[in-house]
Amino acid sequence: MAVRIKFSSDADVFQIPNDSLRSPWARFWLSVWNKIPSHSKGKSALKFRNILFRVARPRWAWNDWWGLEDLDYPATLDILNLPPEKPDLIHGHNLHLGYFDLRALPWLSHQIPLFLTLHDAWLLTGHCAYPFDCERWLSGCGFCPYLSSYPPVKRDSTMYNWQRKRTIFENSKLYVAAPSRWLLGMAERSILSLGIVESRVVHNGIDLTIFHPSDQSSARRALGLPHSDPILLFTAHWVRINFQKDYSTLRQAIELLADRVGIRKIICIALGDDQPSEHVESAGSIEIHFIPYQDDIKKMPLYYQAADIYVHATRADNLPNTISEALACGKPVIASAVGGIPEQIRGLENAPGILGRYGLDEATGILVPPEDAVSMADAIDFLLSHDLQRLRLGKNAAGDARQRFDLEQQSSVYLKWYEEILDRSNHAASDSK
Repeated sequence: MAVRIKFSSDADVFQIPNDSLRSPWARFWLSVWNKIPSHSKGKSALKFRNILFRVARPRWAWNDWWGLEDLDYPATLDILNLPPEKPDLIHGHNLHLGYFDLRALPWLSHQIPLFLTLHDAWLLTGHCAYPFDCERWLSGCGFCPYLSSYPPVKRDSTMYNWQRKRTIFENSKLYVAAPSRWLLGMAERSILSLGIVESRVVHNGIDLTIFHPSDQSSARRALGLPHSDPILLFTAHWVRINFQKDYSTLRQAIELLADRVGIRKIICIALGDDQPSEHVESAGSIEIHFIPYQDDIKKMPLYYQAADIYVHATRADNLPNTISEALACGKPVIASAVGGIPEQIRGLENAPGILGRYGLDEATGILVPPEDAVSMADAIDFLLSHDLQRLRLGKNAAGDARQRFDLEQQSSVYLKWYEEILDRSNHAASDSK
């Protein structure tokens, strides 16, 4: 039920005006709907808001009921007219957040070069961003085992959604990028391959002027954290209930760790949830502190800088920015070896875990099997017990992030690719005259 709004004050940033092109009926009821804050307290207000949206957009309500992906965004075909001059190219990112009609891709991609950066697998499937262990996206979806997976659908129309996407892609010309070889490999085996003209791996970049190593003691003072206790950090949106992530494995690993730490106290910060702190006590004591999502991006690095280890338990991921941010802040990472994460972390050889191919001079962390609490506990215990190795991995991590995950580098790669495609298009146009 998302309605995209413009947050930037930049005059060169335009909002796709979908609602302005809807019927008078829809515009009227959406104007009423917008007067009720989305954060209204009370079930009755939220229920009334939901009813208003369905009244305003009955086609959306119909699609929602039947599990059909909503593509009703009428201004999509008009996006070339939004800027004062016709753009040279289009670059799309996540197209499933309630603002873009995929059916416009064939027409748009035949007007000017159209780039897509994949951040998950939604374009390849009948509804889900990550298919986990399901491979029905290769052959047509249907009988979906993960209807509640983001973005959820109420009924299994995944075969229809998949077929509709297939038709769209086979009539499109797309330049496709993915942050990991893993995700690009999926794309090249999927229905999206029918429309791919050219594809490349382009790592996500992060701002190294914000995410960088800094004094740990200063960061802890700024956050009011203890000076000497070991600190683990894990961050995700709605940490405890996010099915894509794997808080349950992390929690089990912490329980196992509590039996091994002796008299030490360990603090685990779970960033991205607002819940009371928990205590896991055995021979030692581990405190789990839940910290709400931080809107201030300049405060985020403090949590990485204050931590000793960043721990990333997950069931599915592409190339998560949180791992790159932790690496850039000079922290070793222990993470589940799923998706593109093994490309992101250089696993330490002869350490607990799997895929340890790098020596102490190059390694940046430890990879563990997914949903394996014992291996995760072993890896955490190993790094907390070996200060020299932990500090060396952190130093390697910061250097590796500078080489591979710099936002400036990502921008340069895309700009060079744009120039190549535009030059090629201009030459082709000249030759045809």
